Amino acid sequence: MKNRENKRNVSISEIFIAMVMTIVIITSIAAAMIFVQIYKNSMEQSAVTSGTQISGQVLNTVENYTNEMQNVMGQIVLHMKKGSPEDLSFIQNMVEMRSDIVSVTTYDSEKNLIDCWNTGQELKEKSADHAVYTDESPGDGHLSISKPHVESLFVEYYPWVVTLCQKIPGPDGNEISVNMDIRFSDIANYIDNVGIGLHGYVYIADLDGNLIYHPQQQLIYSGLKKEKGTKFKEGTHIESDAIYTVHNLKNCDWKIVGVCFVDEMITAKVKNAVKNLLVMLCGILVAVFLLGLAFSELFSAPVKRLVHAMRGFEKNTENFVFTPVQGTTEITTLSKSFGHLVVRIQKLMEQVRKEEISLRKTELKALQAQINPHFLYNTLDAIAWMCEDGRSEEAEEMVNALARLFRISISKGHELIPVAKEVEHAKSYLKIENFRYKNQFTYSFDVQEECLSYFCNKITLQPIIENAIYHGVNQMVDEGEIQIRIFMDQQDIVFQIEDNGIGMTEEQCSEILHHESSDRVGIGIKNVNDRIKIYFGDAYGLSIMSELDEGTCVTIRIPKVEEDNDYGKK
Repeated sequence: MKNRENKRNVSISEIFIAMVMTIVIITSIAAAMIFVQIYKNSMEQSAVTSGTQISGQVLNTVENYTNEMQNVMGQIVLHMKKGSPEDLSFIQNMVEMRSDIVSVTTYDSEKNLIDCWNTGQELKEKSADHAVYTDESPGDGHLSISKPHVESLFVEYYPWVVTLCQKIPGPDGNEISVNMDIRFSDIANYIDNVGIGLHGYVYIADLDGNLIYHPQQQLIYSGLKKEKGTKFKEGTHIESDAIYTVHNLKNCDWKIVGVCFVDEMITAKVKNAVKNLLVMLCGILVAVFLLGLAFSELFSAPVKRLVHAMRGFEKNTENFVFTPVQGTTEITTLSKSFGHLVVRIQKLMEQVRKEEISLRKTELKALQAQINPHFLYNTLDAIAWMCEDGRSEEAEEMVNALARLFRISISKGHELIPVAKEVEHAKSYLKIENFRYKNQFTYSFDVQEECLSYFCNKITLQPIIENAIYHGVNQMVDEGEIQIRIFMDQQDIVFQIEDNGIGMTEEQCSEILHHESSDRVGIGIKNVNDRIKIYFGDAYGLSIMSELDEGTCVTIRIPKVEEDNDYGKK
């Protein structure tokens, strides 16, 4: 409830500051978001235009190069069909003249190497085992170009090439494959030097989405980078992190893909704009905050001082001293009323405290008064029985023991007595009862020496022992046994009274501790439990463990109380 009240008590200055700052923050954020979105759209359009232009330039360059290679391939095939020595010399001269042509080879239908024109490299012995690229073009003017690969025909010479392939009829009428291996480094170097923005790039893929050449293909092949633009169709594709511009080549199954990262093109400008907006926002917030502080000092400070005084009164009502709060007429009136209220409540609290102390003492005396007549009745009954039997010496001894009991019970009016005195009181009582019951039971004490100096409620053990005798061992045929143990358990002292009597059910144990009885059964035990709880709190008191025909163990737990403790002074 207190936390809810604190949440509802919000000052006017806090409301004013929060309201203005909220409006400023929301307005600024909305304006910044609109600005960033407009700016981003503009830069996206600029990036699309730039990517389209650059990838288009690459398209033209690669297309011109492949067209040129197609023309060269056509000339080679034309002279190869003629088959004259001059025509074959033309092929060799073409290979030697163009640095981008690595070799021209022909293969039969069994993929056996027939002829090879190169720049003087030595052929491997098993050249027929090397890869042969066959013409799979549909004959519509498209080139059949392989993926980039390492040329493996020659000894110790492994250039990176692509292969143009075309099938022609051979001299014997069977088809042969004409392969022209073109050095791919010229195209690769050109693409490596093309960039879109700071980190954008262009790469070549086939129409099936397989990479032909990528400037970062080592990262892709090693699994450190993934390229998702290979599957895109021709056109512009805007993704969350990049813009992909795709152009298909007209003369082969390749496509040029331009990748432009939008964020890198707008990040610096957006950051600068956001930085300026944040500086302006901080300045406005500081101004609003200072204005709120001034408002608080003029109007809210007296109210806060009064609230602080009320909280101090809640925390320390008894010793609180109120200092009047000065301010407006309304605040002064409230201050005076609160001052009168403080004085009145403190007087009422002092009155209630005195009444509680008086009631506490009355309850303790009433509970003890219930025990004393009960005990006195049983003891005098035993003494009268011995006198009637002519056992005057034993009766005299019992009277002396009874005198010791009452001397300890009185204890000069103190409720708490040393544990040593309580043990002496219990021993005197057991001595009396042992006379009365003609030694039908035995008893023993196991008391830790360090417990004797602490204090406990007087007449704590006697009612428990009395019930153990009267309701436990007295109803047995065999000899009864009562064990009294006193020991320390961390910050508590524990008394245990255990007998081997007839025992009780759980219902009987609960009845003894929690309900008043109409007869003598359990009166002493309940009153001992009530006295301990009144004096020390609900964490302390009695607990009973019992089994039928096995016995009963009553455990009493009290805190460690020293002589100079506040408990001993009550």
